[in-house]
Amino acid sequence: MRFLRQSLVGVFLAFMTLGLLFVAGHMISGAIQDVLTRDTQAPAARERIFAVSVRTAQPETVVPYLEAFGQVQSRRRLELRAALAGRVVALAEDFEDGGTVTSGELLVELDPADAQSALDSAKSDLLDAQFEERDAERSLLLAQDELRSAEAQAELRERALQRQRDLQTRGVGAAASVEEAELAATSAQQAVLSSRIALAQAESRVDQATTLLSRARIALDGAERDLEDMTIHASFAGTLTGVTLVEGRLVSANEKLAELVDPNALEVAFRVSTAQYVRLLDDTGALIQAPVTVSLEVTGTDLTATGLISRDSGSAGEGQTGRLVFARLDGAQGFKPGDFVTVTVEEQPLENVVRLPSSVLDATGNVLVLGKDDRLEPLPVQLVRRQGDEVLLRGEGLAGREVVIGRTPLLGSGVRVRPLRVEASADVEPDMVELTDEQRARFVAQVEASSHMPQAVKDRVLGQLREASVPASLVRRLETRAGG
Repeated sequence: MRFLRQSLVGVFLAFMTLGLLFVAGHMISGAIQDVLTRDTQAPAARERIFAVSVRTAQPETVVPYLEAFGQVQSRRRLELRAALAGRVVALAEDFEDGGTVTSGELLVELDPADAQSALDSAKSDLLDAQFEERDAERSLLLAQDELRSAEAQAELRERALQRQRDLQTRGVGAAASVEEAELAATSAQQAVLSSRIALAQAESRVDQATTLLSRARIALDGAERDLEDMTIHASFAGTLTGVTLVEGRLVSANEKLAELVDPNALEVAFRVSTAQYVRLLDDTGALIQAPVTVSLEVTGTDLTATGLISRDSGSAGEGQTGRLVFARLDGAQGFKPGDFVTVTVEEQPLENVVRLPSSVLDATGNVLVLGKDDRLEPLPVQLVRRQGDEVLLRGEGLAGREVVIGRTPLLGSGVRVRPLRVEASADVEPDMVELTDEQRARFVAQVEASSHMPQAVKDRVLGQLREASVPASLVRRLETRAGG
């Protein structure tokens, strides 16, 4: 039985092998027949049609904008400094960092003992000078009276001399009497000279007394100012910052005690490139008062304020490029001096321009438009302005044409396409976008290399860039800054 079973298995395997060899031979024979009878004529080629998104170019008047980073600062700042050295004996209740003070409020009081003593001494010196002036005036009056008396006596002596000479001429008088009269007249003239010298001295004394009185009054005014400088008052209502003073401390002259800032007179200083600055000038070369919008992104909400450009810096600045522009803010609630903000400036309107996504423009300055039989045609255009992810274009024959807004390397002149028409309102920028690894690395390197961005703002921006989705406004600002 065992022999019979093994024989049957061997026969079955032999038949299976022969069957497989027959099938293989039939397949080889069929393949050879297919090769021999195959038609060698190439199949007809079919044109590939691509689906593209197109948008109709509609000329319009656009108000372009430029974006820059700036810093908020106050237009009214006052450094509180001690005019004289002294010990602090009293401080205002709100004299602290962030304290709010009113105009004219007493902030700091130094020990006035020495200043009061100097004032009392100046008052005493003024009284002495006044007494000296009155004494000098009385001496002047006496000297004047004495001079008049000496002149009258000299006149009498001169008349007596003349009388003795007349008597001698008539032969009545004696020579001794004439000589005696001459001696008396000479003595009288000497007395007049002495009186004039005394008068000159009295006048000089009056002048000295006047000068002394003037110096005493100057010293009194200085002592009064020194006493007033022992107290420091607020020149205007504002907020204190940089306070490093405590009661009882001995301060030196001209030492900075704090800084008073007006929080209601804020402005923003931002730097733009020279090309952007030129676009902010009118026909006469003057800076236009363009509207600006200032925004500060914080967690959970955004602070915004509006204003107008007021002026620009008189020089470019040492080691700086571009121009520094200042804009006054209106109702900037929540902003503080030192905030690093984003500034959006509205430029002068541009007429007859077409606004399209930036992807429509190639490196040669051409766009692809839809032509006859849905074939693409290149059209040269003029790039007027870049606005984030959009471009403003002008070109002959551009108005009314359908422009390809999603270009790829496969698209070119003469390529037949299937147009997907997109309305302008449908191309809305999402609130959040996802970045590729290359874009994320580029933005991180740009933020870390920035020298104008404070460290706190850098940390916040880098934290946003590490998230899976990044705000589209942040990406647009970084791309604008990178583009200059």
